[in-house]
Amino acid sequence: MLIKKRVNLDIRNEIAYVSLARSEKYNGLDLDMLAALVKAARLIEKDRTIRVVILSGEGKAFCAGLDFGSVRKKPLRVIRAFSKFGAKTTNLFQEACWCWRRLQVPVIAVTHGHCFGGGLQIALGADFRIATPDCEFSVMEAKWGLVPDMTGSVSLAELLPMDVAKLLTMTGRVFDGVEAKSLNLVTQVSEEPMASAESLAEEIKTRSPDSVAATKALFEHTWRGDEVEAFDLESRLQFKLLRGKNQREAMKANLEKRAPNFKRRQYDFE
Repeated sequence: MLIKKRVNLDIRNEIAYVSLARSEKYNGLDLDMLAALVKAARLIEKDRTIRVVILSGEGKAFCAGLDFGSVRKKPLRVIRAFSKFGAKTTNLFQEACWCWRRLQVPVIAVTHGHCFGGGLQIALGADFRIATPDCEFSVMEAKWGLVPDMTGSVSLAELLPMDVAKLLTMTGRVFDGVEAKSLNLVTQVSEEPMASAESLAEEIKTRSPDSVAATKALFEHTWRGDEVEAFDLESRLQFKLLRGKNQREAMKANLEKRAPNFKRRQYDFE
């Protein structure tokens, strides 16, 4: 499925493949692509049969960042994209990155070529990042006299010491996948990142979809919280899992020394 002529969504073997489809522009982000990313995440959210999402870019790059030339031509849409309506905590620019955190399934970003600016912030919105060794990264907003404003202030803080985050953001320097791994910005470096992502996806699929969703909810809600809230959420999630069919199947399969036969995800973990 091609969404707004910008993002492809293909579901195969319980894996949702989401690919940025503006290869002639190195998948530069325009307003339609931002909206298409959010729509893709919403479609995935409605399908409980999906176990893992793999997010990638078509052509020579994952994403070269914001396409300023295109965006500047639509000032009224930019104003709307910056706006937050009702109880929303994110605007369109931010939601295109944070929508992957909201999903109840793990998201693996596969990066190659360029992963700059807004593209890097989208990748940081994933749960895992697998990059080619020569993939080029940059917190490139400094080049344009800006700051990262697509959730980067949170996602960078999760992975980097403050001085390193400041250094990369103030200089906007370009570094490769190997250095990105050493900085903890990527999870894994691979010559064949898509194959590595699919291997990880298959490994995750051997576990209960409910426990995987609960794990994501647990860490997303407690990683930056206090210990009282964390311990309370641990207990509430565990109690919910213990009442579920997939947990019983995991237990039974282990006792019977066989592979489990999990059903679709039973619960939502908000």
